[in-house]
Amino acid sequence: MSIAVDNVVKRFGNFAALNGVSLEAKPGEFLALLGPSGSGKTTLLRIMAGLEFPDSGSVLFEGRDVTGLGVRDRRIGFVFQHYALFPHMNVADNVAFGLTVKRRRERPKRDEIRRRAQELLELVQLGPLGKRYPAQLSGGQRQRVALARALAVDPKLLLLDEPFGALDAKVRKELRRWLRDLHDRMGLTSVFVTHDQEEALELADRVVVMDHGLIEQVAGPQIIYDEPATAFVYDFVGDSNRIPVTVDGGRVLFAGEALDVAVEPAPDGPALLYFRPHDAALVDEGSAGALPMQICQAIHLGGATRIEGNIPGVDPLIDVRIPGRDVPPAGRAAGLKLLRARLFPAAGEES
Repeated sequence: MSIAVDNVVKRFGNFAALNGVSLEAKPGEFLALLGPSGSGKTTLLRIMAGLEFPDSGSVLFEGRDVTGLGVRDRRIGFVFQHYALFPHMNVADNVAFGLTVKRRRERPKRDEIRRRAQELLELVQLGPLGKRYPAQLSGGQRQRVALARALAVDPKLLLLDEPFGALDAKVRKELRRWLRDLHDRMGLTSVFVTHDQEEALELADRVVVMDHGLIEQVAGPQIIYDEPATAFVYDFVGDSNRIPVTVDGGRVLFAGEALDVAVEPAPDGPALLYFRPHDAALVDEGSAGALPMQICQAIHLGGATRIEGNIPGVDPLIDVRIPGRDVPPAGRAAGLKLLRARLFPAAGEES
C-alpha cells in the first residue's frame, strides 16, 4: 500500500511540530524518518497512524483520503518504542489482542484467533513462549511480541516508532536485520522513526531527514551520506568536519591562502567547507594547498588511526581517519590535504 501526506501542518500551541510536510511512501518500501528530538518525525508518524490529526493538509492511503479516520479504521500496524504490552496477559493473548477487539462482524472465530496468534509467534521465532508473560521475556523478545501483535490485524502498512530504542546495541543490530528480512518476506510498506543514523542507513530504502518540522532531504541511504542536500544533513548524518572559508572567483580560501580541493561552483563570499574524517590525508607542514594543522593526539583503531588536530581559528578539533599506524607524534605540525569536500553558504549554517 502507498501512503502520502500532502502539505501537513500540525501545531501544539505556538509550537509548529510540522510545517507543510509532503511525503510519499511507495508500495513495499521501507522508509526511515530520521532527525533529532523535536524534528517532527514522531508527530508525522502518528498522523500517518491516525493517533494525531493535522491542523491542515491530508493523508492518503492508495489515493484514498483517510485524514479524518482514527487508527482503528486505517488497518495499520503500529509498534511502540517501549512495547506497550499488557502485563496481565500472556504472550499469545497479547498477540491476539488486535483480533479480539475487532467489530463483531469482522472478528474471527476464537479458534482462528488462537491459530493466527501461534502462527505469528512462529514467524517472530517465539513459538514455544505463548504462555509466558511479558515480565518473563528479554527486551528483544518483548519487541518481537509487539511486532507480532501489530501484524495480527494483517496490516498493509507497518509503522514503527523508534522500535529498538529501549534495547542494547548488540540486540538492536540483530533485530534490525531480522526486521528488514521480515519486511521483505511479507511485502509490507513500512515507515519507521529513528534518531540513529546507522540504523536508518542500514535498514531503509529511502531516508527522510527532518529538522524543525520540515523535510531537509529524501533520498537513498548512499545519496544521503555522499550527496547531502544541506549543511544540516551533512552535519547530522555521519561524522563530519566544518571549516569556515571564503570563496573568491572559484577559489576556496582559508586564512587568505587557496586550498587545493575540488568543489562544486559556489557564489563568492563566506562559506562553510564540510568534509568527512576519511576524506583527508596528512601531508608535510607547509604543503601548498593544504590546511595547517597541529596534531593533538592519535588513537589507533585496528588498521586505521584517528587523529585529532587543531587548525588555527577552527573550533572544535578536526577529526581525521587515515589508514595504517605511522603518524607523527602529538604536538607535531602537519598539513591536511582535503581529498573530497562540499561547500555550503555560511548563512545556511545550522546547529
